Amino acid sequence: MKVTLITHTPEPEKIIAAAARLCYSDTSAANLMEGMNDEKAQSFVEMLSAMGHESPIEHITFTFGIEGVSRTLLAQITRHRIASFSVQSQRYVRQDNFQYITPPAIADNPEASGIYLKAMENAVRDYNRISSILEEKYYQEFINQGISEKKARSSAEKKAIEDARFVLPNSCETKIMVTMNARSLLNFFKLRCCNRAQWEIRELACEMLRLCSQVAPSVFRNAGASCCNGNCPEGKMSCGKAEEVRKYMASLKKPL
Repeated sequence: MKVTLITHTPEPEKIIAAAARLCYSDTSAANLMEGMNDEKAQSFVEMLSAMGHESPIEHITFTFGIEGVSRTLLAQITRHRIASFSVQSQRYVRQDNFQYITPPAIADNPEASGIYLKAMENAVRDYNRISSILEEKYYQEFINQGISEKKARSSAEKKAIEDARFVLPNSCETKIMVTMNARSLLNFFKLRCCNRAQWEIRELACEMLRLCSQVAPSVFRNAGASCCNGNCPEGKMSCGKAEEVRKYMASLKKPL
């Protein structure tokens, strides 16, 4: 897995502070940033956090490039609907030798790992066989319609992989670009940094939290799994390791 913070709102904490100033003073919009320094910005952010007033932090956004993750993760992260996603398309990008993600529990078990590897080899083989069969079918159809050989071949390949992709497994590697505002990120971290989150998306969430904390430490000072801000809400389903989780979340937020 590789996670890159591609871009973010410049001076994020000052932007939040400006939004807060607009809410709580009669300062004109043109003068919101006047006299705003790091100390004042941090003070505003801390005040908002203490009040539970989260709407001003929606004004800052973070855009991440994510590679080396599975389609299983994609199905989970896109459930966070207050975000923007761009995903490598299996419809346009041929997957004739696709990379795949192996869960640690499978990788650590020789018997399971052997079965898994065979399943991936079968998926590659079947994908290529189906693609070839469909491509020849569509190629002939396009040629019969009077389309040039070059155009017919290109169109046939594209149309073939549209359906061949149905045989691809959830482990198939994908690439994602995602943009979220800070309020959505706080909710994302609350749910996905939890020990009960699936291992892959938890690893992603923790790395995203680490990157965000370097840029806007005051905003994400209390971010992390639910147990970072009180008791674990999972009840009987709790991992029972709240203190361990809190320490790990704190380690992610240490300045470089």
